[in-house]
Amino acid sequence: MAELRVPPGRAGRMRLRRSLDTALRGADLLDRKLRILRARHAELLAAERAARGNWYARLAEAETWLRRGLLLSGEEALADLARTRPARLEIVWTATMGVRHPRTASCEIPGRDPDRPAPANSALVLAETAWAEAVRAAAAYAAARAAARAVGAEAARTRQRVRALRRHWIPRLEAALDRADTALEQAEHEDAVRRRWAARRTGQGA
Repeated sequence: MAELRVPPGRAGRMRLRRSLDTALRGADLLDRKLRILRARHAELLAAERAARGNWYARLAEAETWLRRGLLLSGEEALADLARTRPARLEIVWTATMGVRHPRTASCEIPGRDPDRPAPANSALVLAETAWAEAVRAAAAYAAARAAARAVGAEAARTRQRVRALRRHWIPRLEAALDRADTALEQAEHEDAVRRRWAARRTGQGA
């Protein structure tokens, strides 16, 4: 790895000192950010697992009622379950340490058109309700999954930045500062030797 180029003397040392202080403060801030992101990511992963479990349960329930209804009335009964209006999804957004992600997602399921005939049997009525709940659960799961992914990705990027600072940039600055200190001490020592030598010559000449 190439050495850092800095001006010689005290000016270069001061620049290195400021750069090192800035890098250390930045690493500390990123460490704090990473701790917050990791804690939040763990919460979001737990919420995602819960939402996924709820979606699977609602989906299984809806499929069960649908199968029962179709066994009673045949597949042609599906035509009576068709909706004329699509569901509407609304997402509420929030932010964690500058990372924008979904907080909640709600899904509005249109009611049955009163002019349309009712389902052929009670199982299909329950299936219609169960599928609406499954759609709502799917929306909540999608929002939870997106939030966990967004915060997790930012945590990974922050971890990489901290690692780059701690393992590479800060050690380079510290090594360069050590070299600058050594060079400055050597220059000051040589300057003192030259002054003593000049003083002796001046005294001998007098």
